[in-house]
Amino acid sequence: MLKGLAMTPPVIGRISIGRVVERNGKRLPEKDDEFTLTSQVQGLDGWVRHPLDAALRQDGAKLRSIPVRLVFGAPELNLRASFTLFDRSTGRPWCVGDGERCKRVTEQGIESLPCPTPAACPLGQEGRCKPYGRLHVRVMAPEVEAGAGAGAGEDDGLGTFVFRTTGFNSIRTLAARLAYFKAVSGGMLASLPLTLRLRGKSTTMSHRTPIYYVDLTTPAGMSLEQAIVQAGEEDERRKQLGFDQWALDEAAREGYAAGAFEESEEEGAAVVEEFYPDADGQETQADEASRATLEAKLERRLRRQGERVTGDP
Repeated sequence: MLKGLAMTPPVIGRISIGRVVERNGKRLPEKDDEFTLTSQVQGLDGWVRHPLDAALRQDGAKLRSIPVRLVFGAPELNLRASFTLFDRSTGRPWCVGDGERCKRVTEQGIESLPCPTPAACPLGQEGRCKPYGRLHVRVMAPEVEAGAGAGAGEDDGLGTFVFRTTGFNSIRTLAARLAYFKAVSGGMLASLPLTLRLRGKSTTMSHRTPIYYVDLTTPAGMSLEQAIVQAGEEDERRKQLGFDQWALDEAAREGYAAGAFEESEEEGAAVVEEFYPDADGQETQADEASRATLEAKLERRLRRQGERVTGDP
């Protein structure tokens, strides 16, 4: 195996609630009020829609709920969340932290440093560092007529659709739901029938305009108790077939830990474009020219702060 390369869940598609559009010659993110399922292929008009997108839509209605199952029994393996700062010019992760410690690319290599959260970090100002979450789920294909759309789901039991977000509401809600579902089901998180649901709310910051976030619930018409009973039956069926959920979780845990950063440069470029745009849509030449000098100054300042906090000489 290659060393220093994180193994992340296999991705066969994307779940998004927005898109990147071109305006006045610039590519800018645009929010939406429904889900879109896409493949991993981009065309001239953006990401190509996955066959499941059409299969899940009913009579042209907006797609605001998706039947899903989780791959792993541990919440933190299904939902990966961290404060993340990308290098805008390359798409590479530059600094990834959890609010206490971070891994940062410096002149000396990748170092572990204090993480004061974006609000208190000089590097995280002006929206350059954000909470960044990735939820991996299996999308359950609806029943189709024989021969019509067969194989549209591409469900091999381990392939996932990834939902990426920098929205605090989505990350906080999903993290809470995963923890609660694991607790009430006795650890049968990967066997629970669930629904990824889009919700809207208004806040003072949004000036009464609806903002949308993602939630995870039991399917419509199914109570939590019924979902737990079904999860127990599915869990027992899997055990009889020899399915080892514990071993799968351990393999995923080791895979995540194998690399310093989970996002590759190729994926990071698309993430930066959609979730980390500059105010004017692109980095200026002045920003590029002064970046190395600024980074060095901030690096020295942060290191001095870390030494004072830890008491190092």
